[in-house]
Amino acid sequence: MGADRFARAFALVIAAIAWIGLGIHVDAQWRLSGSLLTALWVIGAYFTVLANLFVAIAFTLLALRGPRGINARLLAGITISIALVGVVYALLLSGLEELTAGAAVANVLLHQLTPILVPVFWLFCAPKGALRREDPVLWLSFPAIYLAYALVRGTAEGHFAYPFLNYVTQGVVPVAITLLVIALAFLATGWLMVLLDRRLAR
Repeated sequence: MGADRFARAFALVIAAIAWIGLGIHVDAQWRLSGSLLTALWVIGAYFTVLANLFVAIAFTLLALRGPRGINARLLAGITISIALVGVVYALLLSGLEELTAGAAVANVLLHQLTPILVPVFWLFCAPKGALRREDPVLWLSFPAIYLAYALVRGTAEGHFAYPFLNYVTQGVVPVAITLLVIALAFLATGWLMVLLDRRLAR
């Protein structure tokens, strides 16, 4: 199997995992709420869902078009965003809720498998040499926009998507410190990614 065919097959596997995980998540929430629109609104509050949606779309395109199917800088941004999902889940969210049936399967697919497989794809299959020093700041815009949305929505609804965003019960300062640490770690990882991209391009 050639490198292009392997990359397409690998991308197809990742896309399938993301779509299946999202589908299971929607179905579980639909059964709980009794309304598809309500289910979509509920799960739309989560960074995990939004990041995996980007993964599903991007890797569907990669499976159809090959490793150069989407912009290299966009792919890198999606990669670091889904990696953030895995790291935050492992450090801050794992074990907080007892999941069963479909929810447990979706949790594994969206919180554990895609955050591992997407960086592996980027490392071995994505074209290298296109990333720029300023890209991590641009990539941070997605989590930053989500943060603003999540805080406004959580304040309005009285329920926050993630416990570490709940400044009402956790306090403004602890929440701000947690978010600052996450942002700095995201930027640092992004610049390491740019450095790795340049070295691998050689």
